Amino acid sequence: MQKKHQAGSSKLVYKTQFQWSFLKPAYWGSWLSVIFLFVLFILPDRLVCFISDVLAEIALKVNKKRYRIAEINIRLCFPGLTEAEQKAMIKEHFRAQMRSVLHYGMIWWSPRGSLEKRIVIKGQENIEASLKAGRSVIIMTSHSVALEMAVTAITMRYPISGPFKVLKNPVSNWLIAKGRTRFGTIIYSREAGLRPIIKDVKAGQLMFYLPDEDLGRDRSIFVPMFNIQKATVPVLGRLARSCNADVLPCISCYDKDTAKYNVYVMPAMKGYPQGDDEKDARTMNMAIEETVKICPPQYFWTLRLFRTRPEGEDRFY
Repeated sequence: MQKKHQAGSSKLVYKTQFQWSFLKPAYWGSWLSVIFLFVLFILPDRLVCFISDVLAEIALKVNKKRYRIAEINIRLCFPGLTEAEQKAMIKEHFRAQMRSVLHYGMIWWSPRGSLEKRIVIKGQENIEASLKAGRSVIIMTSHSVALEMAVTAITMRYPISGPFKVLKNPVSNWLIAKGRTRFGTIIYSREAGLRPIIKDVKAGQLMFYLPDEDLGRDRSIFVPMFNIQKATVPVLGRLARSCNADVLPCISCYDKDTAKYNVYVMPAMKGYPQGDDEKDARTMNMAIEETVKICPPQYFWTLRLFRTRPEGEDRFY
């Protein structure tokens, strides 16, 4: 296991501090949510999961927009499923999403020893193999609903740098950023770009990189994911070359049988990068597909994954 390196000294490191303005009436709803999460944190996990299932059933009926997005995504990516199977996956997805939200208190307040038992890395030997070979490591993490569990699991054991999407709600932003950096993760706002992260990786940090969001036409090329043309940012291959890094696909999933989160870290992508943006982007999307297949309902299906379409194609959403 790697020791912490001194990195992230750049002024670009994202830092958020508590502000008295967070106590304004406009944010009282956010604080009630925090209190609710704390109450759940001290309750037995079986009860928390029961509550999350009840809330998920409500969300399924109320949040028609997100239901529709998940319905379209699952139909596109899993055309072989029957309508009943697709609906069952959507229901399980909403349950998994709600459960992961209600477990935020666990990653914010649980002692480190408890977290190490509740969030398990499957494939840690793959990280060790790359480090022992003298390679830098990029953890290519797919957007599962339990994404924060992957961040927590790996940052407890390795020095990590990565980008952070600043949230509109300052209270939520403060809490989530604080949770991400609890064990030493160095985060940068997206406006800082990738240069400071590359510098950290070259200094010994691991990098978290999430490649599966649709960030628009200007930054992307179109390559398939689940046989659907997807606007894909062709940056990961360039990062791997620049950092002399192995890229290890990763996804985190909740296991109902053990009541634990498993963070699956797969072996380094072979022959990657090739130096061709289109080929590297396609290889990356194929690796994302393989991670999704580990726990299909727990992928973030309510994201508009295929929002940007090639010229002449109709929109899906």
